[in-house]
Amino acid sequence: MKPFTEKTFTIPELVGISAKNIEEHLKLYAGYVKNVNGVIDKINTLSTEQFKDGKDNSYLIGELFRRFSFEYNGMRNHEVYFSSLSGGATPLSEESGLSKKMVETCGSADIFMMGFKAMALTRGIGWAVMWYDKKDDRLLASWVDEQHLGQLNGCDMILALDMWEHSYVADYMPSGKKQYVEDFFKNLNWSVVEKNFENAIK
Repeated sequence: MKPFTEKTFTIPELVGISAKNIEEHLKLYAGYVKNVNGVIDKINTLSTEQFKDGKDNSYLIGELFRRFSFEYNGMRNHEVYFSSLSGGATPLSEESGLSKKMVETCGSADIFMMGFKAMALTRGIGWAVMWYDKKDDRLLASWVDEQHLGQLNGCDMILALDMWEHSYVADYMPSGKKQYVEDFFKNLNWSVVEKNFENAIK
């Protein structure tokens, strides 16, 4: 397997979320890229005989691939998150396909986002995610525990809000989680999210 490449993001000064926090958070993202490539390197060193001998090597092989999925999802989730904060805040266009799909789903974009924000305040660490389900042509939302439990099979990730404590505690303390969610949406570049939706429906 080929290695993955760390992406770069142009993130301006944000409301509430400090440049220092973003700097440290990007280092964590870089760690996911490094780790997923490290797992790939380990898998590439396994011989055909080791794969054939499943009894003696099943734990090693199983753990490598389990770890790969965790590191890979951490990498991809962060890429969606940081991309949506890049380029400066822009409002959700009422004429966009995404906005119209929100209206179709919940009656209004505001109602959809109220539910999404409430979900983001779920206790625990993980992600609040908006998905597009191409099979049924609908928007969905789910809470993803850590990086991997709650991913919706066959759906495209449209928006990802990091709710691990490292994403907000330095700026907001644990009690400021709700303000972090509000500030995330103040900083959101909805044009990026709309583009994610447009790419998903193709």
